[in-house]
Amino acid sequence: MDSKDGEYMVEVEDLHKGFDGNQVLDGVTCQIPAGKISVVMGPSGTGKSVLLRHVVGLLYPDKGDVRVAGKSVPHLNEEELLELRRNVGMLFQDGALFSSMNLYDNVAFPLRQHTKKSERDIKEIVMQRLEEVGLQEAVTKMPNELSGGMRKRAGFARALVLEPELLLFDEPDSGLDPVRTALLCDLIKQIQRKYNSTGVVISHDIKSCFNIGDHIILLHGGKVVDQGSKEELQRSTKPFTQQFIKGAVEGPLGME
Repeated sequence: MDSKDGEYMVEVEDLHKGFDGNQVLDGVTCQIPAGKISVVMGPSGTGKSVLLRHVVGLLYPDKGDVRVAGKSVPHLNEEELLELRRNVGMLFQDGALFSSMNLYDNVAFPLRQHTKKSERDIKEIVMQRLEEVGLQEAVTKMPNELSGGMRKRAGFARALVLEPELLLFDEPDSGLDPVRTALLCDLIKQIQRKYNSTGVVISHDIKSCFNIGDHIILLHGGKVVDQGSKEELQRSTKPFTQQFIKGAVEGPLGME
């Protein structure tokens, strides 16, 4: 899944998506640079998760296009879509673990489903990933025996087992205290550097966004209102950007 021109892993062009007459994405255009971490920020309900689901073909646009490594996702056939998803690790808010499987089997699941590796090879990979996220002691635990932070890390380990080139994180910091949020952000950064993957993180937490992100995309009202490096966003003169970054009361963003 090599990015065609090497510069962008994901390109979103004039993306529109509505549900029951409610326009969630209203002409989103943005680029995700390859080999970096991009953070998608914005108030609640601005379509951040909806945007992410278009990248893996879980949703299809009403209008516009999403290209991953140069290929148009809405135009992929079923086989090509499966191939794309094998190269994408996705971590949803709750870690999305299977409640009937212990931690080891949860993390081994993608390898058993998508590869023909032996159980011996699978064990080696699973234990390595669990070690990377600090959960090697918890292999026999069931998801309901894990804390919220541990479930997040377990979901992260599972998202990593196929060594995906693209990692998508949907609010990985939700429900975590500031210390664990910082630790999780550091972990995401370490792993992304180690595998030279492309990361996309959705977050509300301004501090963790600026700590982890190389590239920032700011969504509001179904549109991209600003995007660029974190330095560029900090220098931005756009009133919405400044209000959002500073968490100020005064500005174009109200309590709608």
